[in-house]
Amino acid sequence: MSRHSSEDQRELLRLHAEALDTFGRHVRAVTPGQWDDPTPCTDWTVRDLVNHLAAEQLWVPEMLAGRTVAEVGDRFDGDVLGEDPVALWTAAAEAARAGFAEPEALERTVRLSYGPRSAAGYCREMTVDAIIHAWDLAQGIGADARMPEAAARWALAEVTPYADALPSSGLFAPAVPVAEDADPQTRLLGLVGRDASAPFGRG
Repeated sequence: MSRHSSEDQRELLRLHAEALDTFGRHVRAVTPGQWDDPTPCTDWTVRDLVNHLAAEQLWVPEMLAGRTVAEVGDRFDGDVLGEDPVALWTAAAEAARAGFAEPEALERTVRLSYGPRSAAGYCREMTVDAIIHAWDLAQGIGADARMPEAAARWALAEVTPYADALPSSGLFAPAVPVAEDADPQTRLLGLVGRDASAPFGRG
């Protein structure tokens, strides 16, 4: 492995861990009365959003172990949070973090629903998702939604090459236009259909 690729992998693991930590900090800040509150993700409450990201983390050890989506089946469908969402999130996030950090784990191939992908690519995908959803969760609970600048810049660079295709996936709203000189966080959010300048109403 080249020195450059080794440094890239260490930086990816750092960004991934930071994104999980940020999301986890917001999870621990959810008050008992906020779990049913709305988020910027259409049709997702705070609990739905935390459940989504927790389930994603539960998949990581399975995928890194070489299992297929069919082999895992419906194990992580539905509500995985149970009666202690914070504890479940914490355990799931730690397992995902540890899995990607195993020696040479990022050089494996995982078999995702859309086909094979490098584990490093899978980790990048998961990191972008966590960065964006941490903002969604912060908005949902009224917390500080600022992203670390390095994380916002990195995620923007990751998303930009395929941003035009996001709305057609059915998972993202159309891009929101932003000023050319907008900061990286605002540009990233605009690409994934979030309007960072609009007030978010919490019921």
